[in-house]
Parts: sequence; C-alpha cells; structure tokens
Amino acid sequence: MPATRDRAQVTVSRIDNLDEVPGQPYGRGGKRKGNARRRHTVAKVLGSTMLVLAMVTALGVTFLYRHLNGNLNVVDVTSQLGDDRPEEVDVKGPTQPINILVMGSDARDGAGNNIDGLTGDGQRSDTTILFHLSADRKSAYGVSIPRDSLVDRPECFDDDMNSIPGGSGAMWNEAFSVGGAACTIKQFEALTDIRINNYVVVDFRGFRDMVDAIDGVEVCIPQDINDEAHGIVLKAGTRELGGEEALSYVRVRHVEGTDGSDLGRIQRQQAFIAAMAAKVISGDTLARVDRLIGFLNAATKSLTTDIENIGRMARIGADFNGVGLKRIQFITVPWQYSPADPNRVEWLPEAEQLWEKIRNDSPLGSFRKGAITAGEVPGKGNRPGNGNGGGAASDGPSASATAPGDQETQSAAEEAEERREQREAAGLCA
Repeated sequence: MPATRDRAQVTVSRIDNLDEVPGQPYGRGGKRKGNARRRHTVAKVLGSTMLVLAMVTALGVTFLYRHLNGNLNVVDVTSQLGDDRPEEVDVKGPTQPINILVMGSDARDGAGNNIDGLTGDGQRSDTTILFHLSADRKSAYGVSIPRDSLVDRPECFDDDMNSIPGGSGAMWNEAFSVGGAACTIKQFEALTDIRINNYVVVDFRGFRDMVDAIDGVEVCIPQDINDEAHGIVLKAGTRELGGEEALSYVRVRHVEGTDGSDLGRIQRQQAFIAAMAAKVISGDTLARVDRLIGFLNAATKSLTTDIENIGRMARIGADFNGVGLKRIQFITVPWQYSPADPNRVEWLPEAEQLWEKIRNDSPLGSFRKGAITAGEVPGKGNRPGNGNGGGAASDGPSASATAPGDQETQSAAEEAEERREQREAAGLCA
C-alpha cells in the first residue's frame, strides 16, 4: 500500500511540529497530571496496546491532535524511581534503542471497568510486557513476564515519596498492587539492569472499546470454553469477537485440556494481540475513517503514561511502522514451575542471557524460537517459511530456555510439529 505509507510519513512530519500547540492551555504534553493521584486506568489483558496505538497513531490526521492529546492521562513517575537506576546503553548511530514497559491489572474501579460486578481491593497487575525497539529500527519484540513469577521486590516509593518496603519471594504483580507503575518499573530495572525509557498502563474499558472500534478481531477457538465460575462462555470456531467476548477470551484461564495457569493465558493474549495488530494496520481499518478515529479515541482515553504527547507517540509509531509486522515478535521470559510452590513460577538462569541481549540491543537469536509475530493471524495455517512467523510458546516450561544460544538446531518440520503441540497445549488452534 504505497499510497498509505506516503500519507503516513507526511502526517508524522506534521505532527513532529505539534509538541507545542499555540493556545494549548497545558503547554508541552497537554493534560499533564504531574504527581497527582493516579487513576486506576489499568487492564490485565492488552499489554501491547502501546504497540498497536503507536503504529496507528502514525497514520492519524493532524486535526485530531488536540482531541487525542487531551485524552491522555500523563503521569511522570521519575522522582519515585530514585537515582540508582541502570545506565542507558549508548549505541553508536543516529538513534538509540527504546524500552517501554506496558502494564495492566484487574482493578474494577473507573467507568466501564467493573466488568463482572466484583468489588476491587486495589489494583493488581496481571499483565506486564517489555517492548524493545532496536536502535537500527529493524526489529522489535515484546517480552511477557508471568504475573506468578517469584522475585525479590526492592524498596520503592508511592506518590508522596513514602517508602514501600521490599520483600523476598514476592509475586511479580504485587509491585503494582503496593506501588503502581513506579514500583513495577523499579522492580523490573533492579532485576534486569535494563533502563526503562517510558511506561504505559491501560484499562478494561479501553481494550473493549478498541476492539469494538475496529468491528471485532478474528480468532480461532479450537473448543468450547465454559468457565461459568467467572462468567466466561465462548463457542468454538473461527470468528470475529466483539469487545465483550474478546475481553472474556483474553482473560480466561480455565480451558479444558490445559492446566489453567496464567502461562496459557499469556499465549492466548499474545495470539490475540498479533491478530489485532494485523487488523488495525490493514486496509479494512485504514480505509475506514470511522474505525481509525474510533480506535485512536478509545486507545488514548484508556492510557496512563509518561509519554508527553501524541506528537512523540506518533514518532515512536513511525519507528514501529517502519519495522514491519513480520519483524515484531512476542516471547515469554524463560521460566519453570517453582519447586517450592507449583502454583508459582521462577525465571530460569537463561533469563539473564535474554536480559543481556536486550541491554546490548543484540538480536534475540534462538530466543525467537516459538515466538508469535504481529504479522501472524492465528488459525490461518501459518507455517515456518511463509513469512508469517511462528506460533505460541508452550503452556509448560519455557521452550526458549532450552536453546539460549544463537544457533538454530531444529529442522523446519520439527519446529512446525513443536509449534502445533505448543498451540494445542495453550488452547489455541494449531
């Protein structure tokens, strides 16, 4: 679609000049909240909303700038992170790598977020994804972190700079419960020695409205899902899910034939994200102004972030758009079930090799094994070698961990069979 690409580039160049808008009462960054009390605008599911938003923001139109910028809830948490942060890696070249931490939770407060009538007891982060954009802008990937990971949580600070004590053997998502985005960023940086450049948090309502804005997302459900205890009932088949059904699909854990863990849910989320990203930047959305504007409006309303304005989002979006869907991949940190508690997981030693690659902006190598690509449409017969990328990671211990080096050791046929088994284990179509 050459015409669309050219139009996107022109739009981005115009938005580049809109960091300061004449008459904008909030100055640079629009509706900046500073250290005001953070809204619980979070979601447990669409951790990659930033990726999808970034790609399509680059295709927006300039006259929407004021409106979309006004939707953003901008919260700067820099003061809460302290001075003992990892150093940024200086890569030779005109651009530097970008690390964006995307978070969500199952908090029910806020308009449209109490989806099941449950009363919330604070905010919990059930989705955390690190997005890394390479310095050469030729590749990007998202790394999911299981919420049940056992980690050592460092001391962090709340909005009023009161100390929040750390803890050993804590669940990953406790950081968000006790200290929100700042505490989760502090925890991630302490454990990985990777500097976070920006963060994004998104809510239930935003996810649902984004799916509805593009008239649903097609997925393949291999069998009926009957999780009546949580009010989630979905029929098998390949079809487009609207916002409510999509929210149920990416939230469900108890699928017959799987172990009901959070790990299977992560793979279903990654598969849905891939399909959604593909539809958002397809002609079906870009050629429909109502869909495009509706999606951008829903996305920006749902975001809490430290990205100052839509202009900067557009520039990030242009970078992601330049990478191309087929080179944007989703993986999960190498893990195993905890010997101390089978309901929890621990990162394998190979995880440090993954973090080192990210720190040094190096290619993922064999960590790409089992990755889902944003260019893949689940259930459409994707196979290695057809340009659509791979399948889901397994619903058992991380497949990536078995081959941490850079050498590919499996044949295409072996990878295809392993991918099929992994998908079935995660409750996805092969």
